Parts: sequence; structure tokens; C-alpha cells
Amino acid sequence: MKKNWAYKLLEHNGWKINLIKELPKKCVICVAPHTSNWDFILGILVKFALNIKANFFIKKEWFFFPMCYVMRALGGIAIQRDKKLRMTDAMAAEFANHDTLCIAITPEGTRSYNPDWKKGFYFIAEKAGIPIVFAALDFKKKEIKLGEQFIPTGNIEADIAQIKAYYKDITAKFPDKFGI
Repeated sequence: MKKNWAYKLLEHNGWKINLIKELPKKCVICVAPHTSNWDFILGILVKFALNIKANFFIKKEWFFFPMCYVMRALGGIAIQRDKKLRMTDAMAAEFANHDTLCIAITPEGTRSYNPDWKKGFYFIAEKAGIPIVFAALDFKKKEIKLGEQFIPTGNIEADIAQIKAYYKDITAKFPDKFGI
């Protein structure tokens, strides 16, 4: 694989990408831990380094002029977090309209400590019949692991426990804020 500017920038800063398995054409990418704004920057760099066509949810407050153009160009989809919408149903249905669609979601939903992960990423994958792909940002090892896949079984409590277990040895930028 030819290394582009993003790949070289990550390497220059001591980061390595561990691509365990190529991403499927359709998936929900579960990105954790999420304790710092650096997580976003690393995610964007990995997206460009591996030439991944992926979108991500970000709170609508980031879509102000001129930042809205940057967010859209990077793949951002504005979400309104203050209302209970049927976002999972809409996103799951959206997968049927695309040959290729990957959505990166941080299940913690915040950079603050939150052991009660939001389950929208799980419901989207389950309803769309697509895998969840794990993306782990390990600041201790300076490694980004990507590609391991998980198929929701419908047993949400057991599945979420198994998903969280995948991240148990991952060190966040701020470990005290990572709630698994």
C-alpha cells in the first residue's frame, strides 16, 4: 500500500495503524474510547490514510458558518441531540439506499466519563443487518486498531458486554474518562 500524507503524518507522530480486516461495504464503526478532541483528529487521519469512505455523526452545533463546510467535506452528519428522534430507524433504512455506507459512531456519546454507552450504534447495525466494526484508539501504544467485526445477535445486554470487553485493554487519552 502506498502511504499518503495522512499515513505519513500518523507515522511521523509515532502512531501505527493495525488494520485487522478490510472494512465491509456497509457497516457501523464503533469508535472508542472517546475522551478527547484528539480522537476526532486521529479518526479523520485514519479515514484519509486508508482511503475509507466513512461518515460520522456530530452534534449540530458544529455546523455553523464556515465550519459547516469543513464538517460536511470530512463526512459529518449533523444530529440534534436534544430531541428523541427515530434516528436509528432512519439510519438503518438509509443503508438500503446505498451500495457502500459506513458510519462511525462513538457509543460513549461524550468525552466525559460515561459507563452507560448509548446503544444507537447497535440498533442501527441490527436493524440494517450489517456488522459493527471495532475501531480502537490506544494512546499508550499509539496504535489504531480497526477491522474486527461483530454481528449483533439481538441479545443487547450480552452483546454490549462483549463489545465493551473488546476495549478493556485499550488506553484512552484520558483513562479516567473512559467508562467501560
